[in-house]
Amino acid sequence: MKLHTLKASEGSRKNRKRVGRGTGSGLGKTAGKGHKGQKARSGGSIARGFEGGQMPLARRLPKFGFTNIFREEYEIVNLDTLSRLGIEGEVTPEILAQRGVIRAKRKLKILGRGEIDKPVSVTASKFSKTAVEKIEKAGGKIQVA
Repeated sequence: MKLHTLKASEGSRKNRKRVGRGTGSGLGKTAGKGHKGQKARSGGSIARGFEGGQMPLARRLPKFGFTNIFREEYEIVNLDTLSRLGIEGEVTPEILAQRGVIRAKRKLKILGRGEIDKPVSVTASKFSKTAVEKIEKAGGKIQVA
């Protein structure tokens, strides 16, 4: 094999389309745009969603929903997560954020899935009834922050 014998594989190289260069090119005169009409003009593109003057689908469909700007987002942690972490003594949102369980600067709600066997003092914004029962049954304390 020599450098002067190398050739590109079949179909890998294609000639650039040169429009408006005479009738012999096949794309002369109207340059592949046909005769007249909106798409033949310069700047003649149609806006996305435009339906020729008919009321667009996005405006025909009913609008629904509501976003409450005062909604409060809570990070949710279950009791089985607390027992799996093996934290003893005090559990606070800051400790859980350091461990990567929740994101910092969010309110925390403790739910009652799973069991907890060690007495822990849990500080959170909200608790479910079952979580309160299980934590107190294990000898722990609840603090609403």
